[in-house]
Amino acid sequence: RLAYPSIFTVRGEILHNQSYERILQDGQLLLHDGGVESREHYATDITRTYPVTGRFSLEQRSIYEIVLKMQVDVIQSLAPGVKYRDMHLLASRICIEGLKSMGIMKGNTEDAIGAGAHALFFPHGLGHMLGLDVHDMDALGEDNVGYDSEIVRDSQFGLSYLRLGKALQCGNVLTVEPGIYFISALIDQWEQKGKHKEFINYSSLKSFRDFGGIRIEDDVLIKNDGCDCLSYDIPKNISEIEKIMGKGSA
Repeated sequence: RLAYPSIFTVRGEILHNQSYERILQDGQLLLHDGGVESREHYATDITRTYPVTGRFSLEQRSIYEIVLKMQVDVIQSLAPGVKYRDMHLLASRICIEGLKSMGIMKGNTEDAIGAGAHALFFPHGLGHMLGLDVHDMDALGEDNVGYDSEIVRDSQFGLSYLRLGKALQCGNVLTVEPGIYFISALIDQWEQKGKHKEFINYSSLKSFRDFGGIRIEDDVLIKNDGCDCLSYDIPKNISEIEKIMGKGSA
C-alpha cells in the first residue's frame, strides 16, 4: 500500500500539492513524489521530475542538472559522523553556484548562504529520517528526532525547515531530496521588498514564472563505510529519462 498520499503534479513549486485535476501540457514538468510500504511496513519516499514532452528544454535541463548535482554530491559525502546540517549547506552552495552560472544569482556564495538568499529557490530542508513513518518518529517532535545538544534548529527561512540536522549514525535511513522552485508569489514578495537584491537578479526571473519546480529524492542507508542508495535503480539522469520516455515505456 501507499506510504502516504502521492504528490503527482505539474505545479512542483507548490510543496505537498495533492491536486490532480490538471491536464498535462507540452513544456510542463511533472513531479511525482510517492512511496509504498514494505511487507514489514517500512516506508519509502522517492521523487522524480519528468518533462511532459519527453525531452527537457534548455532551461529545464540546466535547472535539473543543478538539482541532480546537489543530490549526487550529498549522497557521495554521506557517512557516520557527518552532520546532515552540513549536507544541507553543501547542497545550498551547489544551488547558488549553479544559479550564478545561469545569471539568476550573483555575489559571494558564502555571503549568500549566510543571508539565506538561496532559500527563495530552495525553501525546504534537504531530507528527513525514514522508517515506519515517512517522517520517522515525528510524533516525538522534530527537534527531539533530528537535533541534539550539539546541533540545534536554525531560525533562518529555509534552513529552519530542515527536519534532520544532527550527525548521522550507522543504520540510519534518510531521504536526500534537494529541489529548485520558482514560486511566483514568493518572488513578488521578495522583489517588492528588495530582499537580497545583492544576491538575486530579479530581472532574470521573468522567464521562469511558469517554470514550476524540480525535486529529486532518494532513500539512503548509512553504513560503516559510507552509504547505500536504496532507490538507485529508478532512473534520474537526463539521458536515462529521455531514453525511457522516447520509447513510451513506464
